[in-house]
This record gives sequence, C-alpha cells and structure tokens, in this order.
Amino acid sequence: MTPERLHKLTEVLKKRQIDITIVLENVFDPHNISAVMRTCDAVGIQEIHILNTRIPRHKKWGARSSSSAAKWLTIHQYEEVDACFSKLRKDYGRILTTHLASDAVPLHALDLTQSVALVFGNEHSGVSDEIRSLADGNFMIPQVGIIQSLNISVACAVTLYEAFRQKELAGHYQRLDLDHPTKKQVRADWELPL
Repeated sequence: MTPERLHKLTEVLKKRQIDITIVLENVFDPHNISAVMRTCDAVGIQEIHILNTRIPRHKKWGARSSSSAAKWLTIHQYEEVDACFSKLRKDYGRILTTHLASDAVPLHALDLTQSVALVFGNEHSGVSDEIRSLADGNFMIPQVGIIQSLNISVACAVTLYEAFRQKELAGHYQRLDLDHPTKKQVRADWELPL
C-alpha cells in the first residue's frame, strides 16, 4: 500500500461515525440499497443493517449506484427481526423509524448527535407496523408538495446530511477514537497497519 493510500484510508477511518447507523427494511431494489451505501460512506457511517423478512437475502448491490461503497462499509444482513433489533439495542441508544404518521416529529427536531439507528422501509409500503412498534420514535422529512414521500435513497440522503450537519457542528468528525473496538476491526478489515 502506498503512503498516500494509507494516509487517505486512515483519514477516512478517523471520521467514521460509530454512533449512528442505517437500517433498511425489506428494500427490494438493490440499486436503492447501493445508493444508500454511497451516502453512508460519504457522511462517514460505517455500519448498515439490511433486514429481509419478506424478500430473499440480497447477494449483490447495484454496482453503478454504489461506486464500490459496499467494499468500505460493514454490512449486516438479517432474516429475523429479533436478531436485528438485538444487535441495534446493544449498539445504539435509540431506534427511530421514518413514517408518515400523527406521532412523527420533523427531521430537524431530532438530536442526531446522540447514538441512533435510523430505519427506512421499502419502496412500496414503508416501515412495517411490526418495526414501528419496536422503535423508540418516529420522524418524517418535512415536505410541502402534493406527493408526501421520497424515494428511499433520497429520504436516507436527506436524513443523513442533516445528521452530518449536526454532528459536524458538535465536533464529532474531529474525535480521535481510532482505538474504539469498531474502528480497530475496520482497520483490520481494510488491512491497515496498527
């Protein structure tokens, strides 16, 4: 590995955020998943959770939309809700879903500097009732148009860039936490010297 490549990967790893993740519930289109992965990489999210309870496990992602982002992320796939939520409860302080409902708070009212897992549902029906019942809260992206929903990858990008804004203002991208166990594992996965 060249010194330049080592420097680039180390700088990227320094900015990885270990206290925020995305969960995709039964998202059908692999290109949507890939677009979400690309956004996760862009804002420094390392882990993504893919829950497939109604569709087969994904074997590959849409290569064009991911620009190989999957190579740099830690991807967890689940076929069972309990396994997914057990991992989320262990690693994150809150679980929030996005769904148009009377209990939904606007995205900009959320404190995304706290440990959180953000759940997005599939292209047809959104987040399921089962997942919403297990979550700690619900949010929505404010809109003023006639159509009250966004494509899954767009909704995720809007949400993640709000999280990026908040976390950047809070100094989260300047933390020196390369010794965190998650980052140590990523370092090994990326074959970076310790």
